Amino acid sequence: MLDNAIAGRIKDAVDAAFDEQVHCTAELVKFPSRRGREHTAQDFMAGAMREQGLTVDRWQIDIDQISHLPGFSPVYADYDNAFNVVGAHRSGNPTGRSLILNGHIDVVPEGPVEMWTSPPYEPRIDGGWMYGRGSGDMKAGLVGAMYALRALRNEGWAPGADVFLQSVVEEECTGNGALACLARGYRAEAALIPEPLGDCLIRAQLGVMWLQIKVQGVPAHVAYAGTGSNAIDAAFVLIQGLKELEVKWNAQRVDQPHYADHDHPLNFNVGKIEGGDWASSVPSWCVFDLRVAVYPGDDLAARRAELEACIHDAASQDAFLRNAPPQVTYHGLMAEGYTLHDADEAEATLGWAHESAYGQPLQVVATTATTDARFFGLYADIPGLVYGPTSDAIHGFDERVDLESVRQNTQAMALFIAEWCGLEEIDK
Repeated sequence: MLDNAIAGRIKDAVDAAFDEQVHCTAELVKFPSRRGREHTAQDFMAGAMREQGLTVDRWQIDIDQISHLPGFSPVYADYDNAFNVVGAHRSGNPTGRSLILNGHIDVVPEGPVEMWTSPPYEPRIDGGWMYGRGSGDMKAGLVGAMYALRALRNEGWAPGADVFLQSVVEEECTGNGALACLARGYRAEAALIPEPLGDCLIRAQLGVMWLQIKVQGVPAHVAYAGTGSNAIDAAFVLIQGLKELEVKWNAQRVDQPHYADHDHPLNFNVGKIEGGDWASSVPSWCVFDLRVAVYPGDDLAARRAELEACIHDAASQDAFLRNAPPQVTYHGLMAEGYTLHDADEAEATLGWAHESAYGQPLQVVATTATTDARFFGLYADIPGLVYGPTSDAIHGFDERVDLESVRQNTQAMALFIAEWCGLEEIDK
């Protein structure tokens, strides 16, 4: 491993630029980079990467170039503003191992703004935490990866191998941004994703599928409600049936080595529902969006068949739906679960880097979330290491990230880069 003196210099370099790193993170949080509005934040990242001496590749994702690839998820929104940005350091004489640093720029909707303590896109720091939508998930980690490279450069070093810093779109809804990077030809001997999952290395992650269920009904004046068929009521019958399937799938955790001790690893979430046109009319339609989780190794086609059979069986309880079955459409995430394995050298290097930065051993855990690591591990034979800072209330109100954790995590990333890639001297 690195000489202690060199490791100390790298950590000190992270600390010396940390105020600037926090400022950069806050500036990035100001961009409301929800799906379809990521391009201005990507412009910011492209400029920041150039300032760090990286060669920037910014391109619009072309669906035709990725739709045939393993891991592609069905698209439900246009890609007019779907731009990826990659900052590349290319070693003139590579002596170490290459690396991808991957993070996503997109954030989830903020919900009712009045329920936030402060506006979601006006970052504030309080008690050592930075608040704001995307502060944790995952702009602090993305900026941290960039400043890990900056720390090396400030000390007169560059990685002794190629390093690609990827700022991608659509992690929250498809993962097609990361897939587009693979299609673009970016490969390395390891990938590190600083997702905000608590200063731990993620051993296993769940898969996720999104589907939309459309339910028909028969409209009638509410005074004669019995002559119609209420689509909203029928939707709740389907939801109850799906909740029963959720219980069944969770019981199967006993066969999952990384989730057997988890009380409830799989969640079926009705994230959106709409229906009806008029308070005094029996509603003739209802649409709800569902997110379901699956275990690593699950066959997605088989799980979809189970979901559709469940919906069919539940619909058979309704006299109208028996003859007008609900329509099921898959859009958004169609993600397999992923388990990190065959990465002993990368794990050992990250374990050393973490202990050097945090003063304690690296914990390895399973998560009930999903990340873009699956693209590297399942489809490109690249170990996907998920390791990022501590955050709180991601996808919720008052999302925040622990700045001390960000500092230590950045140190660990810088040390990992230095040891994994090696170092070559450059002019400061």
